[in-house]
Amino acid sequence: MKTIKFLPLFCLFMLASCLSVQVNTDYDKNADFTQYKTFAFHKTGIDKVEVSDLDKRRILNAIDAEMTAKGFTKSDKPDILVNIFTKSRQQVDVNQFNAGWGYGWGWGWNPWMWGGRNTSVTTTTEGTLYIDLVDAKKKELIWQGEGVGVLTQNMKHKDERIQEFVKKILVKYPPEIKK
Repeated sequence: MKTIKFLPLFCLFMLASCLSVQVNTDYDKNADFTQYKTFAFHKTGIDKVEVSDLDKRRILNAIDAEMTAKGFTKSDKPDILVNIFTKSRQQVDVNQFNAGWGYGWGWGWNPWMWGGRNTSVTTTTEGTLYIDLVDAKKKELIWQGEGVGVLTQNMKHKDERIQEFVKKILVKYPPEIKK
């Protein structure tokens, strides 16, 4: 009985972990991040990104808002160029369980089992957004953020989901350099 009480909590935890964005970053340890004050989008790289123009605009608008909130200014002669890259993959989950009294954990055959097997198949799309920051003068990558999470097809929540990806990635910029 205790297990049944915790099942909804476990399901909620699993759903929340699926919806969160996992972030990884990497950066040039020799870069002086205090010198960067202005930014611009790297048009050549962004034109190659394989997402819809609407989603591309959503991503760029979210990056623009986050960089501006961090005190950066958009410029024609930027200190850093912002580039993005995306990829996605379908994830298919198949769950099979016995219906009726036979459902549960343990070994052996249950003679009271009824209802047979139930199978559920769910598909989700996992997306990855990379945000690259390139030193405009040196043309060298100085920082890269990667966000991985489940994408939504629900148009009502698409803007919020993209903003969440960008915000969670850029919260790690500039990196905390330990001396």
